[in-house]
Amino acid sequence: MLFKRLREDISAYMERDPAAKSPLEVILCYPGFHAVICYRMSSWLWKHRFFLIGRFLSHIGKIFTGIEIHPGAEIGARFVIDHGTGVVIGETAIIGSNVTLYHDVTLGGVAPSVDSHKQVGLKRHPTLEDYVIVGSGAQILGPIVVGTHARIGANSVVTKSVPSSVTAVGIPARVMMPREKNQLLKFQAYATPTEDCPDPLVQTIEALRQHIMELNARVECLETEIGDSDLNSKLGKLRKEVGQ
Repeated sequence: MLFKRLREDISAYMERDPAAKSPLEVILCYPGFHAVICYRMSSWLWKHRFFLIGRFLSHIGKIFTGIEIHPGAEIGARFVIDHGTGVVIGETAIIGSNVTLYHDVTLGGVAPSVDSHKQVGLKRHPTLEDYVIVGSGAQILGPIVVGTHARIGANSVVTKSVPSSVTAVGIPARVMMPREKNQLLKFQAYATPTEDCPDPLVQTIEALRQHIMELNARVECLETEIGDSDLNSKLGKLRKEVGQ
């Protein structure tokens, strides 16, 4: 089972990284894959209650790869950490299948009280469902859910659950419009927003600009109407004076 899962991980690297020339290159030269190997082994130890040995093995993996994955995390098949340095995945994180993380990503825990992290089974870290892509530098914090096919843009800070099939960007992260169905299965490197997924902040500014232009046009119309009314009033008075 372990070797089957690792073969699937290698296949995922070959599909998603255009720089990967061969499976052997992935095995020998990819620290993200090395971190996944350490995780798969330490997770097996952790599940069989060899907690100290599993934790120590994950620590060795962190020293050699710069990637920290707690053995208590649950990670599905075809998992890719691209570049990888600085990635942190917490103990109660759950990651589905076909997920991609880039460097400096944090799946961090948020505990409601000082002693709550001591409670057994308390969910403190995020859940990433299938086909999620997380851009470099993103921070996903707390027991939230990032839905299937969602994208988290680089350097975003996510503290609330993200629906499926959207892109979230910014600090705090804002959700963009859902992507077209034909774009869902298309791999999106670094989860970068595309033309069909404009920045929500830009959308808001553009909507405000349009609203201001409409208000300005209305004010000009009102000024014209008021000006015409004053002119008619003055002409009426002048006619009366001439008639007298």
